[in-house]
This record gives sequence, structure tokens and C-alpha cells, in this order.
Amino acid sequence: MFPGRPETQTSDPPFRFALSTVTIWETAWLSEMDGGEVVRVEAAPYCCSTCDGGEVSGRSLARRNRKTRSLSTSSVSSSSEYRRTQSLHGPSPVTTFGPKACMLQNPHAVMHIQDPASQRLTWNKPPKSVLVIKKIRDASLLQPFKELCIFLTEVKNMIVYVEKKVLEDPAISGDENFGAITKKFCTFREDLDDISNRVDFIICLGGDGTLLYASSLFQESVPPVMAFHLGSLGFLTPFKFDTYQSQVTQIIEGNAAIVLRSRLKVRVLKENWEKKARVDEKGIILTNGDVESSRKAMQYQVLNEVVVDRGPSSYLSNVDLFLDGHLITTVQGDGVIVSTPTGSTAYAVAAGASMIHPNVPAIMITPICPHSLSFRPIVVPAGVELKIMLSRDARNTAWVSFDGRRRQEICHGDSITITTSCFPVPSICFRDPVNDWFESLAQCLHWNVRKKQNYLSSEDEEF
Repeated sequence: MFPGRPETQTSDPPFRFALSTVTIWETAWLSEMDGGEVVRVEAAPYCCSTCDGGEVSGRSLARRNRKTRSLSTSSVSSSSEYRRTQSLHGPSPVTTFGPKACMLQNPHAVMHIQDPASQRLTWNKPPKSVLVIKKIRDASLLQPFKELCIFLTEVKNMIVYVEKKVLEDPAISGDENFGAITKKFCTFREDLDDISNRVDFIICLGGDGTLLYASSLFQESVPPVMAFHLGSLGFLTPFKFDTYQSQVTQIIEGNAAIVLRSRLKVRVLKENWEKKARVDEKGIILTNGDVESSRKAMQYQVLNEVVVDRGPSSYLSNVDLFLDGHLITTVQGDGVIVSTPTGSTAYAVAAGASMIHPNVPAIMITPICPHSLSFRPIVVPAGVELKIMLSRDARNTAWVSFDGRRRQEICHGDSITITTSCFPVPSICFRDPVNDWFESLAQCLHWNVRKKQNYLSSEDEEF
């Protein structure tokens, strides 16, 4: 997640985020949009008093604290001046150490985060279109789906987008009373129709899988997502459908808190080896002739996790894990999970990982049943580049899936590159990012729930 860059659309979007930014440790970098790639913002921060042309003194420190630089949301100024705001949760780190030591200048060492309480949704223009995502062939969702669509179409005069296969459900297509409403819908087909620039916000009806599916439909900028809890777990769906009219109205008016759920940008590079058969002097066909390789690259945006596992093989998976080009370890076990903070409470926590709040810019690496007592889950900074490859001495291939979908085999020579995407999912909160998250921990995962000890009276203490 790159919270310092909430506006990612190049064109004028119908919504924006009203956020106050605070500076955190100067070890990461801010993301910018440049043709879908992540580039580092070059600015020229000062490192010590000598950069200001003076001795270390109370006056120079005060003068240094007043220095500012500005980062425009549309373009990066070439000026060395910049704005630096104080964190609401702690002071900015001092980059001078003792009378003479200071941190070396690094033009890429800037990172901004938002105070979670200040992340609010507002609209540049009134929203006109909404995408309604419903779990396919779930009878319990038919009535809520119809009520919501009638409300959005008839009362709010919204343009409603619905997936074509949802309307193919006999329970919907056979309803004559609801047929007049469905004629006003705009339909689309997954992987065939592009609706990225047509939808102002999204409403999900179902469980956590509907939010994951909504994320997969938008490979770049994602509209704000409002998720209703109508599924089984509901960790990512904070809204209840009982009062949907007032809640949807509040969102349309732009009065809501949001949490930016970071995603992973995953690139899979596959080597397709084709062997050319040749015939020797004796007429025997050989298959060890010239080999041609054609590379095929695929890219995905992942909200929860990337899972690399051993698949149907009975052997341990044996994959190499690189971080920024350096080999850090070889995973020997059932596999490895690379997850976002949002995904830390999914498959990763079941495999023994810690739970990370969605506002924390990080990537979680969790081994699955490692054949090593000392291999524990680790958290690395958001923005690093991870690469996973099958080890040379691996006995068998591996398999990879993205949010539980698009499962495919990974062979020797294939590589999986993972880094933090600059296209987060703006998830609308019921209250605020902090309270919603801890309430989900308590209600869905029963975090730290146990029977309390009885009160110990003074008489009991005597024994």
C-alpha cells in the first residue's frame, strides 16, 4: 500500500480521498504512476546541519525544522523544497546522531502515511453509477439484491451495473415483476468487458469472497467498495443490510471513513520450452536437440495473498525466495504464502502468522508447514521486490494461486515477481479503520476470547 498517493487515476476521477499525511521512517519510498509502473520519487532531502551551511546549534535545528518541501499529486516538482508534517502518533525521526554523525542523503527516502482517523471519502462529482456484486446462485441473497437494485434505480436514479451471469439466474430472469428493473441495468462479462472507467463505486452482497472478486475486476484504479455482511464469515464486510437505505445514502453524500487495503502486483514469467526432434545417422529420433524458449508474462492484482504450494506431489516444495535480487532463503515444506496486511488474517494466520492492520505498509511472508523448526513468518517493508523460483534441485514442480483463483503450475525457469501495488482497494468503513478491524477480530475470529478467572476474595487469599 502506498497511502501517500491516494489518487491514482490519471483522468479526473469522480471521487477522491480527504486525507492528512504524516511522515514516517525514511526507509521506504513513495509511489507514482508512470504507465502502470512504480517509480521512485526523487527529492533532495537534507541530512545534517552542514547541508544548511552552519554548525549544529539550537538555531540551526529550529531553522531545519522549518524547512518544507511540496509533493504535488499530479506532478513532482524538481524543487528541493518539500513539506514535512508531524506524525499524530509520534515524532519524526531525527537524522543527526551526536555532534558529527548524520544519515547519508538518499533522494528515494520519503514515505507518507495517513492518520487512520483522517481517512475520509469525498466526491469530486456526484456519483452516477454503481456496480452491484452478488454471490452467484445464493437464494438467501435474492431478496436483498432486488430491494437494493430497486432502491438504487427508482429512488436514487443511479445507473446500475450487474454481471450478466447474475441475471441469468432463473430466480431472477423468471421474476416478471423484477423484469422491468433489469431492463435498466448495464451488464458486463468478466475478462471480456472493461468497466474500469464506468463505475463510480461498488456494493458487494455476500461474504469476503465478493470483495476479493470485486478487486479482481479492476486491475488498476479501484472505485470505493461498500461491502454488506451476507455471507458466512464477514471479516471484510462491516455493513449490515437492515439499514441499507440510510447507509447507501450516506455513502452517496460522501460522508464515510475508508481504509486503503493494499494489493500485491504479481508478475508471472513462464518459460515454454519446445524441443526440436532430430534424426541421427542411424535414423534414431533424438529429443535433446536445439531448444527454443518463448516467454509468456502474466500480471495480476492480488488483495489477500499469493500461495505457492507443492500441489499434488508428495515431495516437499523446494523454492528459492529472493528479496530485491538477493537470495534470502529456500523454502522446504508445503509451500509459502506472500500476503498483504488484509490477507494476514486469512490463510496466513491459519499457518501461524501474525495479524497486521490494513493501514500498516508491509508484506507478510509465511511458510506452510516448513521442514524447519526455526522458519518463522517474517514481515518486510512494503515496496520491496520479492521473487519466487523453483530451486534447481527441486524434485517436482510447484503450483501458484492468486486469492485462491487462476491456479497454475510453476516449472523450472518460471519466476513469480511480487511487490506492493500502487492501486489499493478503498474499502468503506462502518465506523473507522481501527474500530472496524478490532471488532472483526472479536466477532469473526474470537481473538483473545477466554473464560475469565473468578474474583479472589480476602478469605480465599488466606489459603
